[in-house]
Amino acid sequence: MSLPKRATIYFDAEIHRALRLKAAATDRSVSDMVNDAVKIVLSEDAEDIASFDEREREKSVNFETVVRSLKRRGKI
Repeated sequence: MSLPKRATIYFDAEIHRALRLKAAATDRSVSDMVNDAVKIVLSEDAEDIASFDEREREKSVNFETVVRSLKRRGKI
């Protein structure tokens, strides 16, 4: 694992207070909590990108065609 890098992040005062309180309550550092949160968000982004890549091969369907089909079949 690479060495940690330092960054300056500005939080809303209430968010910062909540982070400090949670850090104290869970015996973790604010830095560890922020790192974990960012990893979760990046992981979700990676999943989304993978889904987009998988769906890229799907046939595109025109919205108007779908609406007409729904109407024709009595769904709307």
